[in-house]
Amino acid sequence: MGMSSIALFMISAMALAIVPISHAQNSPQDFINPHNAARAAVGVGPVSWNATVAAYAQDYANKRKADCELVHSNGPYGENIFWGGGPGWTAADAVNDWVSEKQYYDYASNSCAPSQVCGHYTQVVWAKSVYIGCARVTCDNGDTFITCNYDPPGNYVGERPY
Repeated sequence: MGMSSIALFMISAMALAIVPISHAQNSPQDFINPHNAARAAVGVGPVSWNATVAAYAQDYANKRKADCELVHSNGPYGENIFWGGGPGWTAADAVNDWVSEKQYYDYASNSCAPSQVCGHYTQVVWAKSVYIGCARVTCDNGDTFITCNYDPPGNYVGERPY
């Protein structure tokens, strides 16, 4: 190897070493993209990241860090929460889990299939919810807690999401 080849190899090796410590899989865009894909699939406009809503989500996620319990914050925003066993769960895992409930939602009757849950999905696609803020923590027990909050909130009884 010539000197330039060794230098290029060293730069490449350093770049690869940096990648694993990146939190890119849990950036705001990693929450926004799957939300907006689900919304576009039913003709609903996109959501945008909101720093105030995100700060609320982070504060609440920090409170769940000690126990990782699936307990809602009962705050001023709409909210979806997710728990994953172990530390590797990502923003996309959580949003895709919520969106997977689409199969149980019937738009014509504006209801979920019997004995099924679909309210996480309807919050994701709630047309009037235009801002989101989300957070992810690895809990003290090693599991993952993820929350997304929605402003204005959705899932009002008797109203369709879109």
